[in-house]
Amino acid sequence: MNATIGRTKLSLVLAVGALCLAFALSMSAQVQTQTTTESGKASVKTTVEKGEVVYVSGNDLVVKMEDGSIRHVTNVPESARVTVDGKQLGIHDVKVGMKLQRTITTTTTPKTIKTVKTVTGKVWNIMPPSSVILTLEDGKNQSFKIPKGQKFDVDGKSVDAWGLKKGMIIHATKIVEVPQTVIDQERKLTGTMPPPPPPPPVDVPILVAVEEPVAAPVAEAPAALPKTGSPLPLIGFLGFLSIASSLGLRKFSARS
Repeated sequence: MNATIGRTKLSLVLAVGALCLAFALSMSAQVQTQTTTESGKASVKTTVEKGEVVYVSGNDLVVKMEDGSIRHVTNVPESARVTVDGKQLGIHDVKVGMKLQRTITTTTTPKTIKTVKTVTGKVWNIMPPSSVILTLEDGKNQSFKIPKGQKFDVDGKSVDAWGLKKGMIIHATKIVEVPQTVIDQERKLTGTMPPPPPPPPVDVPILVAVEEPVAAPVAEAPAALPKTGSPLPLIGFLGFLSIASSLGLRKFSARS
């Protein structure tokens, strides 16, 4: 009886040792992993924003957008570039009145990352439904967790964990699909310089209005008397004066 107990203890020790060894072994040598990526149809969205530079000082920029809103961009990085007439310009080349246009192209692509793991081995021990220990092709034991609902291919038949027996050669495949959405954005900033100031006027004849002085009006001489007048009235007047003088002298002499 003691011999029986001793053999039982030895079997348990060997089993535990083999189990610990199985967990310590690497899976990379015997488990083959293949990862593939499947891409769906991509969608593209393009957004265009337009504005005019109304203020720039150092690395501060103020832009009036097409809808009338104002955007104040502080600390514009030195690496920022705008394409103007095929040239790359920095923030210190931006001028007031410059027209800016930013085009944002967003590409959204749905992707599915599929990971397929396959393993082939001989059942060394089975603990359904949670795990199984397999002896792999290199002779090492490896412990595997059994996912819920996992099926195994045994001689062309599909069985679950309860159908596994020691010594069976099994092939197991695990497929994991992880959906992802990949978003790529491309930003392009272009601009046009403000129009140059208008050139000075071309030399053309200039007309200067000069007012001529107006001469003062000359007084007109009185009109001459018509020559039809007669000197007789004058002679008669002179005769009257002579007569009066004579009469006066006579009176003066008589008084004397």
